[in-house]
Amino acid sequence: MTGKQTANEPRHKRDLTRRQVVVAGGAAMAAVGAGSVLAMTASADEEVASSASTASDNMETCYKLTSETTEGPYYIDADKLRRDVTEDQDGIPLTLRLKVIDADTCKPLANAAVDIWHCNALGVYSGYEAMGSGGGGAGGGVPPSGTPTGTPTGSPTGAPPGDGGGGGVHEEPTDDERYLRGTWRTDKKGEVAFRTVFPGWYQGRCVHIHIKVHVNGTWTDAGYEGGTTCHTGQLFFDEASVLATAEVEPYSTNTTTRTTLDEDTIYPGNGTEGGLLRLKYKKDAIAKGFVATLTMGVDPEVTQAGTSAG
Repeated sequence: MTGKQTANEPRHKRDLTRRQVVVAGGAAMAAVGAGSVLAMTASADEEVASSASTASDNMETCYKLTSETTEGPYYIDADKLRRDVTEDQDGIPLTLRLKVIDADTCKPLANAAVDIWHCNALGVYSGYEAMGSGGGGAGGGVPPSGTPTGTPTGSPTGAPPGDGGGGGVHEEPTDDERYLRGTWRTDKKGEVAFRTVFPGWYQGRCVHIHIKVHVNGTWTDAGYEGGTTCHTGQLFFDEASVLATAEVEPYSTNTTTRTTLDEDTIYPGNGTEGGLLRLKYKKDAIAKGFVATLTMGVDPEVTQAGTSAG
């Protein structure tokens, strides 16, 4: 796949306020507040759905462009064509179902390549285990021993520690591990699904999944070649769901201070348009797993560099 490239002006910016809504039977879509939690049943195994918007099954919305965010330093070009990226990683099962559409026409993007990658339950990225948890170097996020002495002088320089999944230049892999990474193609409906585990967290970032969408390339036995990257973003999780996972092992053993969704410097704060996933799970049986869904609007004619700060 291609490397980082310069972003062009999205063609739909001719009218930033325009929203096309394709409605079956003339019905209109009702929006629900971002991050709302809806109780689906009142049974002991209460099923919870969290979302920024809901719609009837017979409706489909043409969205504004899904927000571009930074690629982060830990991207590895697609060399694992697979839908199940779990490998041997412990964690709560997560089924990630995405639909990719042309934000200008509402048409699904078939045969696009979708990359996902994220840290494990303890905040470690495959390929970069030497960086530890938090992206601030080896040591798994454990603070140094001893008590600092003296008074600091001068002004701090460089990026703050712990922003490993958010900003910074690309880092070369330190190992051959590739868990929680994978690439797969969208079907004729623009849909793709991955099996993984609910991500953990590390210093300076909320819980998230990185994602890229590539178009106009060629699928080969070796991978996906050529084409352009039309979207680089991140997918986010509502706070209530993250708090629920924090009570379950191995997440409960993660001692790194967690950054909330509102505190995160990368999340754009605009709900599903910014990558906030709709989640379904059983509140009293959360270890059985989550289903996460999102429709992503992209511009297939634009190349995104993945350098946006969010």
